[in-house]
Amino acid sequence: MGLLSDDERTQLTAERSDWTVGTASMERTFTFDDFVGAMGFVSQVALLAEKAFHHPDIDIRWNRVTLVLSTHSEGGLTSQDAELAAAIDRIAG
Repeated sequence: MGLLSDDERTQLTAERSDWTVGTASMERTFTFDDFVGAMGFVSQVALLAEKAFHHPDIDIRWNRVTLVLSTHSEGGLTSQDAELAAAIDRIAG
């Protein structure tokens, strides 16, 4: 698999402008109308993550959900993170 290069991280930053992309991880906070909306989104993310066998760190604060993606086994960002972020963005609308 391998870590994303500097150029690939720059491209990812442009493609996923709502995400904060760092060297080791990428993060995005989603805001919903209420707790139920936030939990429904988390359930959808859980299904995507399980299918990809790539699981984000999830922080839930009432109507806000923060996701952090990183490939821990590789020590940073990989194409798995980029692909999961794209899939998450599709369900977030």
